[in-house]
Amino acid sequence: MSLTGGLVIATFLALGALHFYWGLGGRWPGHDEDSLRLLVSGVKSGPMYGFWACAMVAGALAAAAGVVVARHSAIMSSGFAWIVIAGYVVLILVFALRGLAPYVTPIFEYARGAPFFELNRLYYAPLCLLIAAGLAFDFPKFGN
Repeated sequence: MSLTGGLVIATFLALGALHFYWGLGGRWPGHDEDSLRLLVSGVKSGPMYGFWACAMVAGALAAAAGVVVARHSAIMSSGFAWIVIAGYVVLILVFALRGLAPYVTPIFEYARGAPFFELNRLYYAPLCLLIAAGLAFDFPKFGN
């Protein structure tokens, strides 16, 4: 396992655990549903996302970690290596686009004035770009 791969896996699992915690009703880093919603999604009214939405995100992040684990397994010397490579391509694109979105599109303008808007530009989007870079650095090579 490469250091980069291990860090990406740990990041995916930590983010997945955080989303699952929110799905179970956890409110950190907020103190109630409203403050959490403003910090993590920027939606100014309505309920916080429920268990199933949060659990699906947690599951997707765990699956992403599974792709990185597979990259460092025997599957890379089998005929199924292409699945891992395709997974990496998709993950790199998803995290790169999510990371670039607040800087090059108006997609998050709905959150202007909410704490999420600045947190997204300062922390959330850069983390997505860092994940994309880590995945690109750890990208599988055939026979490797």
